Amino acid sequence: MTSFERGPHHKPTRTVLAQLLAIVPYAQSEHPVDSYQANRWTRGFTAWSHLICMIYVQLTRREGLRDLVDCLNSQGTKLYRAGLRQRESRSTLADAYEFRSAELFEALGQRLIAMVSAQYRDEDIGLGVKEPLHAMDSTTVDLCLKLFQWADFRSTKAGIKAHTAFDLRGAIPFMLSITTAKVSDVSTLDSLRLPAGSIVVLDRGYVYFARLQRLVQRECSLVVCANANLSFRSIQAHPGDAKTGVWSDQTIALVGQRASKDCPGPLRGARLCDASTCLELVYLSNRLDLPALTIAAIYKPRCQIELFFKWLKQNLSIQHFFGNSLNAMKSQIWIAVCSYLLALIAHRPFRDQLSLRNFLHLVEVNMFEKITHHKDGFQLSSIPRTGYLSSTNRVVLIR
Repeated sequence: MTSFERGPHHKPTRTVLAQLLAIVPYAQSEHPVDSYQANRWTRGFTAWSHLICMIYVQLTRREGLRDLVDCLNSQGTKLYRAGLRQRESRSTLADAYEFRSAELFEALGQRLIAMVSAQYRDEDIGLGVKEPLHAMDSTTVDLCLKLFQWADFRSTKAGIKAHTAFDLRGAIPFMLSITTAKVSDVSTLDSLRLPAGSIVVLDRGYVYFARLQRLVQRECSLVVCANANLSFRSIQAHPGDAKTGVWSDQTIALVGQRASKDCPGPLRGARLCDASTCLELVYLSNRLDLPALTIAAIYKPRCQIELFFKWLKQNLSIQHFFGNSLNAMKSQIWIAVCSYLLALIAHRPFRDQLSLRNFLHLVEVNMFEKITHHKDGFQLSSIPRTGYLSSTNRVVLIR
């Protein structure tokens, strides 16, 4: 018994979709399908069939069950080669979204995260630090209050939040927690598990010194953007240079009964002016050995996680949900993340040739084309012309 039902046969020439699905680790020592009893309520529509349908949703950005069923059944013979063996109905898909546990797809996502992390383990982000660099943030998905009353957020709005921890070395979301929008960002800090020595980059929404101190006790380094009205006393002043935007650089201690108790140790406090926005920013770090400019440089890549949220919403299907329960929404979001990770793995050999977004578009329009598969990925020269023209060893965009 494998993790998912048996996938497409391994042939020298397969469709692009089949090659992409072949990245999914079928045979493992663990069996999440059995662990979560994912097939107990159905005979025909297995966990593997469900996975194929949901990845098809993400790659083609379908907007409803009727739309999905019509498209799936119109491509029946082609999807058969990818592993989808029967025609699907709207009721079958609706039941699968409601009853099949989202933990199954979360387990798949964690395995893909491990695969991608192994590829980017030695990636150099060019900031002069050797420690792993992570960021944490959340994004809110607005929902209709009439359909999602369990996710009420405001008087006229419902919503859910995706709390995400992000590895900045390879743009990898390694932790994802989906909650209602009422759950505060800072409450998820306690569930963040990082290897000792990691650097965590956080924005103002996570400034809660008691919880930050717990990360420090787990031997993590912090770089946090704090409020400008932060109360502290100076322990030692370091040289600053207004020409580089460093207005002040100090070793500080927090004042106030609660703040000084929650975070008793010294911090590096830097006040800088962002030249691009002309905003005054205050950075805090427990790394006393880092100068102000290095702390600011470490914080700057944090915007990658916001760009990831934007990319996910624009290029995959997480705005139109196929079920009204929290389980259905978790399943869809986790499969969106899995689709992103599959694309990240397949795109790696072509990073210098085209963007991930354009690579995903190539996969979409050539999904059922048979192309030669190499050990390093797709052979783009085998893909028919779809805006790209194969050259000797590169892909050239047709202008």
